Amino acid sequence: MNGPAPDPAGPAPGPTAPAPARRGRPRSEAAEQAIFDAAIELLEAGTPLAELSIEKLARTAGVGKATIYRRWPGKEELFVDLLRSVELPDPVLPGTSVRDDLVTLLESIRQRGLAKRTSALLHNVFSQMQLYPKLWNTYHHTVIEPRRRLGLDAVRRGMERGEIRDDLDVELVNDLFTGPLLLRTVIRPGGTLEPGLAERIVDTVLEGLRPRT
Repeated sequence: MNGPAPDPAGPAPGPTAPAPARRGRPRSEAAEQAIFDAAIELLEAGTPLAELSIEKLARTAGVGKATIYRRWPGKEELFVDLLRSVELPDPVLPGTSVRDDLVTLLESIRQRGLAKRTSALLHNVFSQMQLYPKLWNTYHHTVIEPRRRLGLDAVRRGMERGEIRDDLDVELVNDLFTGPLLLRTVIRPGGTLEPGLAERIVDTVLEGLRPRT
């Protein structure tokens, strides 16, 4: 008994393979940038931090509140990431000498101080942020503390190499180097931040910290 005659049109086509996805900017990255842009727009328009709610941010950015909460548990964490995105990156220390490391570190602090004076956004946020302990603490632990560790590590390397006396407290020594710049950028923001200041501070402090002969 013969089988069924073959179909002259050929075998039925199988399911069509899906077209390859178009490449482009990831949606999550685009949404995050829209949220940052909305926060900057509102802050530059003079909206106080206390009034910058998740609802207002979502409405301005054109996203749902859930989109924001998937990325940040609250606005404090959002603002910390926003500040990181507009600040200068942490410096890469050369590691060639304690002087080179500390000059690089202090110069980055000087440049940040100049940026805060010229950026209305940074000046506005920093002037208000210390009124919000949770926001300030989050910023301290995720931004300030890592930078402080850079200085402490540089001082320790200097002690191990014999460039700094090793009978001194590491944290105190680090404060001696960073203190003058922090005074001029945070406590007394009108202080001068002239070029060459980092080198002058490091050389002056190192003069008193070198090992005794």
